[in-house]
Amino acid sequence: MNAKVELSGDTDAHWQPDETLCETWIDAALACAGKHGHCVVSVRFVDESESIAINCEYRGKNSASNVLSFPANIPGDMSSLHEFELLGDIVLCPKIVAEEADSQGKSLASHWAHLLIHGLLHLLAYNHQSPDDTEVMEALEIEALERLGIPNPYLLV
Repeated sequence: MNAKVELSGDTDAHWQPDETLCETWIDAALACAGKHGHCVVSVRFVDESESIAINCEYRGKNSASNVLSFPANIPGDMSSLHEFELLGDIVLCPKIVAEEADSQGKSLASHWAHLLIHGLLHLLAYNHQSPDDTEVMEALEIEALERLGIPNPYLLV
């Protein structure tokens, strides 16, 4: 798989991943999900107020979120016109990511990788609406993280 990541957003985060790192993490998730070919993912970094606004508008929740995913849903006849498959948008709030990593005793980069992989799997229609769905999605997250040398995040919580 060959992912192209387009980063946007300007936050005052201490650290956030660059395009190359995001592409590496996304490629690992795509491989575990059996997705092949070229794709594009938009990744936007937002502050808490923008996260709240997006979460409120699209999910009806008046709170900030660590990661939100918005699948592109390109009609089949239109997707064949693109050299790359457009998967959608992932929105991450660096402040929340950093706070969670700290409170959970995880490295910042590992937590970023986990949340980006989690968001990517949502773009591929994986979810955690039922126990069975959760089991499948978490197994893919764990496998992708293992490929990257990152320990199972669910054992650290």
